[in-house]
Amino acid sequence: MTPTAAPSAAHTVTPALESDWAYSPAPETVKVAIADRYSHFINGKFVAPRKSGYFSTVNPASEVPLAEIAQGEAADVDAAVKAAAAAQPKWASLKPSERAKFMFRIARRIQDRARELAVLETMDGGKPIKESRDVDVPLAAAHFFYHAGWADKLGYAFPGRTPRPVGVCGQIIPWNFPLLMAAWKLAPALACGNTCVLKPAETTPLTALRLAEILQEVELPPGVVNIVTGDGRTGAALVNHPGVHKIAFTGSTEVGKKIAGAVAGTDKRLTLELGGKSPNIIFEDASIDQAVECIISGIYFNQGHVCCAGSRLFVQESILDEVTTKLRMRLASLRVGDPLDKNTDLGAINSRPQLEKIEHYLRIGREEGATLHAANASPLPAKGYWCRPAFFTGVQPSHTVAREEIFGPVLAVLSFRTPEEAITRANNTPYGLAAGVWTDKGSKIFDIARQLKAGVVWLNTYNRFDPSSPFGGFKESGFGREGGRQGLKAYLCT
Repeated sequence: MTPTAAPSAAHTVTPALESDWAYSPAPETVKVAIADRYSHFINGKFVAPRKSGYFSTVNPASEVPLAEIAQGEAADVDAAVKAAAAAQPKWASLKPSERAKFMFRIARRIQDRARELAVLETMDGGKPIKESRDVDVPLAAAHFFYHAGWADKLGYAFPGRTPRPVGVCGQIIPWNFPLLMAAWKLAPALACGNTCVLKPAETTPLTALRLAEILQEVELPPGVVNIVTGDGRTGAALVNHPGVHKIAFTGSTEVGKKIAGAVAGTDKRLTLELGGKSPNIIFEDASIDQAVECIISGIYFNQGHVCCAGSRLFVQESILDEVTTKLRMRLASLRVGDPLDKNTDLGAINSRPQLEKIEHYLRIGREEGATLHAANASPLPAKGYWCRPAFFTGVQPSHTVAREEIFGPVLAVLSFRTPEEAITRANNTPYGLAAGVWTDKGSKIFDIARQLKAGVVWLNTYNRFDPSSPFGGFKESGFGREGGRQGLKAYLCT
């Protein structure tokens, strides 16, 4: 909750557990240099925008502008695509082990500059520093390390075929994991001999531009990776450019459908990783404390800004009271505040429009009769975009909060009696990105997982990622896979 969105007393419950002590501040001490203005990265150099000028990227924890960012338009995208097209034949013909060396260097420099990148990610995106430090940056390096290993083994990945690169890849990434998504997209494309034009989200471009500096440091050949910043107009220009051979998009289902429509009828390849309303199912024989901790980390430590977040929690009726009690207690212990404080569990929401969207769903949930349980912690900062972690109980499958993606630290708790009911309710969604199952019975866990309509199913865990494991959804959560051997297919003609 925020100071501007007072809940209705009739449908709000705050945890009774209140702490009479507080952590001492533990601010991150690294000072990161941020330039006043950043341009596009095209053909190995930073290049000013042709016409459109610049816009500000803002620290969501303070609402203070961090830097001015170039607004890309069709002419900038055209220059980047031409640079990528010119560089692609030479990059593809480079000995695979040499391509791998460049990727290993990128990975090592990400590790060398990890603390700087983590601070920059937190300042630009609002997520807690411990998440940027312990998850985002290490996984970004891991993706480059992993895919570097594939560069000279593509023939073994697809026996009996002669894999060839697709060509120029246009890649559009969201604001929730800016550096990780950049690595997620770039690493497999480069390993396969493609060149790239990357368009980061307009609200979180700084780590992608810092990655461009790393590409210069490792002397990656000019044009192999180009980064054009801007808003949706920039992304549309990239999608519609005739010189792009493959589009990879991670973002909302609404935008994904528009991209699919634009690409239809062309020879462009397309992979989409879109929204989700993922179910997390807890059976009465599960390790409840372990499940609750994973629920907390998946929904709240990540601000709820994970497309695969288990935002629908299905709890067997016999343990519903126990689970909700433990959720309330754990919710009361979460620390909301300065993202750069290493004690913070929940940082700032990425932007004001996203905060307003979350507040809208909080109002809708109460109006439809669900009970809101919100952390009653210390006052939130006066400046910035803040939302207290919360969950709804008394939720019915028809409720809006059970059907639509909120993309915030809000959980909808529903109950079930039988495994069959759990499966039916879990699959009752247009999405199909991820799911979780919690039970101590091995036969049950595999039987339930087999029947869930989700691209990824976690068993007795949640939100665990590895570069060697493919990730992606189906139905309105998109198609195609990223990561693992399966993720290479989208970047190869075989």
